[in-house]
Amino acid sequence: MASKRDYYDILGASKDSSAAELKKAYRKMAAAHHPDKVAHMGEEYLKGAKEKFQQIQDAYEAIKKRRGIK
Repeated sequence: MASKRDYYDILGASKDSSAAELKKAYRKMAAAHHPDKVAHMGEEYLKGAKEKFQQIQDAYEAIKKRRGIK
């Protein structure tokens, strides 16, 4: 499990980011690393994109849970 600091790093956000800033950072990272964007590049790229996308989702969910954001 990643540390609190790592979650913010994964999203490219700072610890003092507002809820709106976190959501924007999450959406930006999710769009940039979405598996559908690399599906045409082959299985190896798709696997890496799926792992990164899952890390992004996990980081955002963990931060939301800690902060009580819905």
